[in-house]
Amino acid sequence: MAPVTHHYEKVPYSSSQEEPTDYYLAYHIAEAHSSEQVIERQPRKKRLGRAHFIFIALFIVSYMVFFIARGSFASTRVAAGMRQKCRETMHRFGLAGHGMHRNMSTATGAKLPTHYTLPSGDKIPAVALGVWRAGRGEVGEAIKAALKLGYRHIDGAWIYGNEAEVGQAIRESGIPRKDLWLTSKLWNTFHAPEDVEPALDESLARLGTDYLDLYLIHWPVAFKKGGNNDVDFELTENPYPTWQKLEEMVEKGKVRNIGISNFNIRRIQNLTANPLKVKPAVNQVELSYWNPQPELLQWSKENGLLLEAYSPLGSAEKVKESLDVAEAKEIAKDLGITPAQLYISWHVQRGTIVLPKSVNSARIEENFGVVALPDSAIQRLEIAATSHKPLRTVDPSKNWGVDIWN
Repeated sequence: MAPVTHHYEKVPYSSSQEEPTDYYLAYHIAEAHSSEQVIERQPRKKRLGRAHFIFIALFIVSYMVFFIARGSFASTRVAAGMRQKCRETMHRFGLAGHGMHRNMSTATGAKLPTHYTLPSGDKIPAVALGVWRAGRGEVGEAIKAALKLGYRHIDGAWIYGNEAEVGQAIRESGIPRKDLWLTSKLWNTFHAPEDVEPALDESLARLGTDYLDLYLIHWPVAFKKGGNNDVDFELTENPYPTWQKLEEMVEKGKVRNIGISNFNIRRIQNLTANPLKVKPAVNQVELSYWNPQPELLQWSKENGLLLEAYSPLGSAEKVKESLDVAEAKEIAKDLGITPAQLYISWHVQRGTIVLPKSVNSARIEENFGVVALPDSAIQRLEIAATSHKPLRTVDPSKNWGVDIWN
């Protein structure tokens, strides 16, 4: 597969991030001004500089004391938010350069991609809300909370069984469809070419939209018809007929981009050896501290295939343990962020889309707090993640009777 360059979009500065007027810069003095005028201005300039710094320092101290008095730092997640607000305020008023909290300003001073550009030219948001395991009656509120916070990428699937509630929440949010990125996935039961379009149409109807931004083959495993999860080994080993039907969905305008999920390198090459009209835009795979997959990540970059990281915190079975990793906790503390924010930021900085999932509004907000990490922090976390035996937390191979990863 020919390499495709991913264009990293820089995070735009808001007005609150613009650099303040620097009162410490020397005045521009015209040649016509006399030397006496220059000498007269300098003492006033120094007084203004000292007064400006003292005023802002007092403001910051008062700001922090106010929130401490309210007990806002009692909660870890709220603490991270408050620290972030303090850092933003210091940057806004130019205090970061005076030696205050240098370790925290390192994380906020740099910029990360907010979107990646796919081969089609479409720009996919770098952070999404995943809705796997989000039950009925709770996924809708999670969607609304996420969209209110600024999420614009929702990652779902037919098999999750919650697409109707997702669609309803999106409509109630009032956010135009064109401003959202919706992903769904083709389940194993529908790999036969004649079943692809009806399955897609069902997802479209449930979501209440006439197109998807991205549609993925959920697993590189095809089931026979009949509902017993019996593997169709021929179609599993040769997904090209399924892919051709997906290409047709692109031509019809029902899908803008198509991709794969849970494909290893051999299975990717097996598919792309065919004369594809549309190349896979992404490969959505499990990526976490426990299963970092550095070889797949490197190969994908070299071959122009963007990875999406699901279960970035280790899935429900490992998330508590992930957040308690000593190295991650230490790095996060140094940077003034939470371990969850550290992991999610690490995934983006590795060059992947990241799909954290939660139905808790506080965690949804926390997971959206992506920051640029210093090189030293990335190296420490990468070394720690690749120093243990990889552990896959999502593996239905035994239940399905097929070695998915071979």
